[in-house]
Amino acid sequence: MKPFAHAHATHPDAHMALALAAAQIEAQRQVSGLQPTLGWLYFCDGFAPQAEALLAELRQRWPGVAWVGAAGPGICASGVEYFDEPALALMLAELPADQFRVFSGTRPLAGWPAELLQVHADPATIDLQELIAELAAQTDSSYAFGGLALGRHGGVQLADGVWRGGLSGVAFGSGLRVLSRVSQGCQPLGVERRISACDGNLLLELDGQPALDCLLQDLALPVLSQPGELREALPRFRKTLAGISPVGKTQKSAGRGYGAEVLVRHLVGIDPGRRGVAIGDQLQVGQRLSFCERNPEAARRDLLRICTELRAEGEEQPPADGGPAIAGALYISCAGRGGPHFGAPSAEAQWVQHGLGDVPLVGFFAGGEIAHANLYGYTGVLTVFMRS
Repeated sequence: MKPFAHAHATHPDAHMALALAAAQIEAQRQVSGLQPTLGWLYFCDGFAPQAEALLAELRQRWPGVAWVGAAGPGICASGVEYFDEPALALMLAELPADQFRVFSGTRPLAGWPAELLQVHADPATIDLQELIAELAAQTDSSYAFGGLALGRHGGVQLADGVWRGGLSGVAFGSGLRVLSRVSQGCQPLGVERRISACDGNLLLELDGQPALDCLLQDLALPVLSQPGELREALPRFRKTLAGISPVGKTQKSAGRGYGAEVLVRHLVGIDPGRRGVAIGDQLQVGQRLSFCERNPEAARRDLLRICTELRAEGEEQPPADGGPAIAGALYISCAGRGGPHFGAPSAEAQWVQHGLGDVPLVGFFAGGEIAHANLYGYTGVLTVFMRS
């Protein structure tokens, strides 16, 4: 497998931005001889109205290439991020035609032998988690990765066409070596507890204790009961999240943060009368839960961990030509992360570049991230294509 070609550009005119990026791609192709078959295009939401025209131009520039991608409030490439700017990022790969298949609502997988798949989705899609799990179940690894397209113009996706609503993406065959990891961005505030009583999304008891009292304990607040006291605590509640593990699984620590089995969800309200806490997901008795908060240091530490793991796996089976182990990479992060969360412009992308190396990479900032066939929040999902 040849190294992928990638480029990024910013310009008020979408077609000029594409022309600038295309010039970079062609310069790389002259050196590598890449004959692309699959391409990714990620673009900031301001270009969403031009999605059809951009796709038409891509097809004219590179006939026969299949295209996937999405819009978001921000995009990223190797070492750089663009938020709320007129920008786009491209990546092209030369993959065997029998090792990938683009899918959408009008072109289902239909029994195609997929090892794993990349999914872009509209966050307004009904029963989205169930649909993602159903898609992942059609693969040999039961693994899906990707993110939710997000923007003022709806969840715009590319999958050999422009789509709004539903799910689309690309499936990969077993002949490719594709590795993926999840980087969490939150840190527990207190101990992990077992959900012992709940009602839908209302958390009532943890280890037999009132859920609201457990939350107050983890926030080092006194046991509040009066409406005025609880209102004063609302700013603390709004910054607090819940990390939930499936029934029968204990939360695995990655340093002081979470492992990939933990799904982070918002607190959406409290019920003082029942001493309950409303969570932004349906709950089950037996799940494990800990209250948590976003933490830049934990996010940096975990991001470097997954980069180091993927880089090490590539070095275990180096390519025969002695070249770089990673042909290209995709990075999808939460719209609430990025440089602002990590402390400086483009800081998150630069940490990825530092940990993974200077490899072709594109991606976008999403309204929810997909990995292990689950919907995540406040995470980064890094996927690499290994050369053989």
